[in-house]
Amino acid sequence: MTRLLHITERALWEAARQAGTYEMSTRGKTLGEEGFIHCSLPDQLRGVAEFVYGDYEGPDELVVLTIDSERLTAPLRFEAARPGGVEYPHLYGPLPVDAVADVTPWPKA
Repeated sequence: MTRLLHITERALWEAARQAGTYEMSTRGKTLGEEGFIHCSLPDQLRGVAEFVYGDYEGPDELVVLTIDSERLTAPLRFEAARPGGVEYPHLYGPLPVDAVADVTPWPKA
């Protein structure tokens, strides 16, 4: 199992729990708009959180979804934004809520 992480707003996660799948790619962009869901490995999360949510003021709490890669139903690819760059995990389809093993609050700086 590869431990994948995704940071999001609690309300978006709660809505996904009701729907059965999570379909946000990143802050303000859906899976349909972006084509995949941005994820991180544990050592990448802080940098991603600072880049994507560094200016986030709420109103909702941020949470980290811990994803069990073995429960995914869509393709997972590791890709770099530019040739030779750091590769990040991208999920090419909806995230089933039962693939989320844990949800923890993201600590404010």
